[in-house]
Amino acid sequence: MEQFLAYMVRRDGAELTGQIEKRTLDDLPEGDVLVKVLYSGVNYKDGLAVSPEGKVVKDYPIVPGIDLAGEVAKSDHPDFREGDLVVCTGYGLGVSHDGGFSEYARIPADWLLPLPEGLNPREAMGIGTAGFTAALSVDRLLHSGVSPEFGPVLVTGATGGVGSFAVDILSKAGYSVTASSGKLEQQKDWLLSLGAADVIGRDEIQAAIAGPLGKQRWAGVIDPVGGPHLAQLFKSIRYGGALALSGLTGGTGFEGTVFPFILRGVELLGIDSVYCPKERRQRIWSKLGRDWKPERALAKGIHEAALQDLPEVLETILQGKAVGRTVIRLA
Repeated sequence: MEQFLAYMVRRDGAELTGQIEKRTLDDLPEGDVLVKVLYSGVNYKDGLAVSPEGKVVKDYPIVPGIDLAGEVAKSDHPDFREGDLVVCTGYGLGVSHDGGFSEYARIPADWLLPLPEGLNPREAMGIGTAGFTAALSVDRLLHSGVSPEFGPVLVTGATGGVGSFAVDILSKAGYSVTASSGKLEQQKDWLLSLGAADVIGRDEIQAAIAGPLGKQRWAGVIDPVGGPHLAQLFKSIRYGGALALSGLTGGTGFEGTVFPFILRGVELLGIDSVYCPKERRQRIWSKLGRDWKPERALAKGIHEAALQDLPEVLETILQGKAVGRTVIRLA
């Protein structure tokens, strides 16, 4: 059988080791569609998959990579034919099923979408789970009533993948965007170029607000960070506003009160990109290829790397030093 390269992570006791290995098609898991992978995006979850403390993968060995875009090499499903360009994000990819850091992947057809009109495979992986999550967050804000005329929207962790795409998409959709970052000095100009109307430091949104409520400042918040600062953010959201939460890099818990929810009608919107229903998934990806295509983020914030560069990329993202998005070229 044809040999190809993949980045395999193996467990030895409490230790995890990753390296590029040669594989054959017989090594791949079951699935309806064999995909020749062209690009895969790198996400924080991929970093967790190679970290002993990550706890996102139950069984090793595994090929990580929760995103991929490529060309159908063989299909046993009527919805896909050889030569079709496809994209896959979420589900069990790279977590319970060998993922995108491989020159070939075999995937259940239900996980795949045709490559959206308006995007090429590199752009689709530049967007990846991060951009898809950002677009889901904007969509949920809109459906909760937080329209552009409602007021400014805050994006936390704005230099990361989700944050940077959220800034671009919100701006394109007509919102006034305030971007918050811990890398204020280095990245302010870049965030302004993505469409932010204002850029503030992380300390400003984490500052303690006395009492159960603060000044009504934000119509909405997109937060891919999570953690203790959420309690302060809820206090400063305007009446009828909402916070779309999608991440945990800042922590998994926070302490707060019920007052923002019962006195101002604030909503907490949980954003899940992994098992998002297929109809919604297709609708959001279609918008990402057209009305919401994040052209500034794609032009300014995408870094391309080879498979052999992956360990360094994963270490950077785990250390919180990543800016924008990195795509791994596999073709």
